[in-house]
Amino acid sequence: MLRRVTPILLTLLVVVLGVAALAARPTGEAPRRTADFVVLAGVAGLRWDDVDPQTTPTLWRMAQEGSIGSLSVRSAHRPTCPVDGWLTLGAGNFAAWNGSRGTGACPAVGVTVEQPDGIGANLPDQGGVVRYNQQRQSWGAVPGALSESVRCSVAVGSGAAVAAARPFGRVDRYAPELPDDPAPLLGSCVLSIVDLGAVSGEDPAARAEQARRADADLARVLAARPPRSLVLVAGVSDTGLPSRLHVAVADGPGWERGWLTSPTTGREGYLQLVDLAPTALAALGRPMPERLFLGRPAVTVGDRPADLSAALAAPADADRESAAQRRVTGWFFALLVGAQVLLALAVLPLLRRARRHAGPVGPTPAPRRVVATVELLLVAVALAVPAALLADVVPWWRGDHAGWWFATVTALLVAGGTAAVRFVPGHASTLGPLGAVAGLATVVVATDVLTGARLQINGVVGYSALQGGRFAGLGTVGLGVFIAGSLLCAGWLAQRVRRQWRPMVVVAVGGLAVVVVGSPYLGADSIGAIALTAGVSVAAAISTGGWLTVSRLVWATMAGLALTIGYAVIDLRRPATERGSLGRFLAAVGDGTGGLTVHRSSSANFETLVNSPLTVLALLGALLVWFALLQPWGGLMRLFGIYPAMRAAMAGTAVAAVIGGVLSGSALDVAGAAGALAVPMAALAALRVLDHSADRTQPADGGPANGRPGGSPRIPDRGDLDAAPARSGGPAPDRPADASVDAPADGSAGDAGGAGGGDPARRTPGRDARASTEVATA
Repeated sequence: MLRRVTPILLTLLVVVLGVAALAARPTGEAPRRTADFVVLAGVAGLRWDDVDPQTTPTLWRMAQEGSIGSLSVRSAHRPTCPVDGWLTLGAGNFAAWNGSRGTGACPAVGVTVEQPDGIGANLPDQGGVVRYNQQRQSWGAVPGALSESVRCSVAVGSGAAVAAARPFGRVDRYAPELPDDPAPLLGSCVLSIVDLGAVSGEDPAARAEQARRADADLARVLAARPPRSLVLVAGVSDTGLPSRLHVAVADGPGWERGWLTSPTTGREGYLQLVDLAPTALAALGRPMPERLFLGRPAVTVGDRPADLSAALAAPADADRESAAQRRVTGWFFALLVGAQVLLALAVLPLLRRARRHAGPVGPTPAPRRVVATVELLLVAVALAVPAALLADVVPWWRGDHAGWWFATVTALLVAGGTAAVRFVPGHASTLGPLGAVAGLATVVVATDVLTGARLQINGVVGYSALQGGRFAGLGTVGLGVFIAGSLLCAGWLAQRVRRQWRPMVVVAVGGLAVVVVGSPYLGADSIGAIALTAGVSVAAAISTGGWLTVSRLVWATMAGLALTIGYAVIDLRRPATERGSLGRFLAAVGDGTGGLTVHRSSSANFETLVNSPLTVLALLGALLVWFALLQPWGGLMRLFGIYPAMRAAMAGTAVAAVIGGVLSGSALDVAGAAGALAVPMAALAALRVLDHSADRTQPADGGPANGRPGGSPRIPDRGDLDAAPARSGGPAPDRPADASVDAPADGSAGDAGGAGGGDPARRTPGRDARASTEVATA
């Protein structure tokens, strides 16, 4: 009876843990009206390193009194050129101009602005721009959604006209330049958008002069601002490649001396360009066009340093780090792929020569030093991604040669981690290195997440604020490493307990991992939590041995569905501004716009599949496993038969990684990151289990019956298996031909093919080498 209800109880436990993690969200108050007027002043290309007391004294004083942040100017095009930035500002969604562009700097786009009556203006190209964003882009942006949400708006300059134009092209009030006395114009409507020019190029003197002119115009705007007004200054776009983070400053009642953030970023000091439109409406107390806006109202949080120079060091440093990350990420993953390929080629002949034969004929074992070296290299390459994440503890991006500093720090961390694994107690056992590497990777990622994911933001193996996809919690690469590490740890621990307790161990470790991934206070990845729940359920179902039967697959599927439904019900009951990705998608399905989300996800999956180096890692790992490790000579099937909990862990890793990548729009990226850790460790464990294939259990006192007349053979305990040293070459020692240590010796397939048997602590010696070999290769 207990055996029958165990899957049900485990399923319920995983679901309860998952729903508890996803349901608890930080309490947030709805934004309140704080202003009677809002002035949005944009300077294309303005970065924090352009701001100082001498060049931009007005902006410096404004930043000292108001709230500041780093602005990600993502739009529907990359890079976000000035016209794209202004259009995105007015749409509150990722929008783009419908003109042609090259791959270099932003083209000069002439915006046609007609003034038929001297009061307002018309943009004759607006209809084509709206159709382009509705039919050719997957975000459903409606240019002019911000102006449509207020009765009257003002635009000063051509860029501001792009942002303020209604969907049919009308600008309510327009001035091509800032008047000598802008007070009457700025006070004529509740919303004013002002184009203060651009700061472009990389010449410091030229940038300083452009910033000085923009600051002089900003001084006139602040002098003429209406009473009880909120002024937002933003670097609304890039001016060419590469993309950078830009200035965001808010000054007004309730915005004093804080950090800007928004629900779309979830991190202090960061907000997106799409957040400015809903911020303006929230400050005015106007309702949001929820179906049109992807952004959310920004708020001011935290106490920033009183010294503005010290406060500005953080966003300026974030800009430098994000720029360095973009340069380093490509070659890091290229080197990682190259190392994985070379090691795969090196492992293949070792696998062929690793297995011992009972007779005199067989391949010559590889030299001991060669196998030991390859094992250390496998450990090193498996630790490369966790080491690259940990490298951000050192500010390598501040040096003149950032790439070399990153390489040096990462290499030292890889070397230190490899040495720690080599000298850890239990390294000589078959699963020793696997457990140590999985544990190190899990601890590194979990510690970062528990301390605010500060290593993920703008990290080489984290996520970039420039991309605008994620600003807090667990990134794609981190999710893949954490899935593989936590499930391998669960399998390694489960293998060390009695068979009936293994599902409990897997659920306990996996349930904690689900909480870390899914909690909005920690990993903040609901899709990852759902995928990991499915993986944990699969691992728990087959951790005692046997195959993934229909009933076990049903229970695993039910766990994932139950968690998804439970979280969806809770998420839909929240206010629209507080919903997660799943709640927003279901709400979009309800109002008929869910197709856009599906289209965006499928487009993102295809783009990532084609362009990401992690796709190569995923495919390379799959090829190595399928065409080598799972072959009769590859050792992995033997490993799975002897250690059923490890087979369960690897199966759960594959399920969770694939589901998490596809549902999140990152294709095989999660699987590639997981494979970068799991595949080298699977190859190492396969080498070791093949090396033990001819081992025999010694009788306790000698003689066929352990030295006891009529006595029974000694049953090997777990230490015979887990503590047996791995030999990397040389002939096998002479042992009695009874009881293979690493192979099930009960005459049946054991854990490799059935639900029971095969437990190393329950094996009975006495079978010959031929039986052991046949069972191990079944």
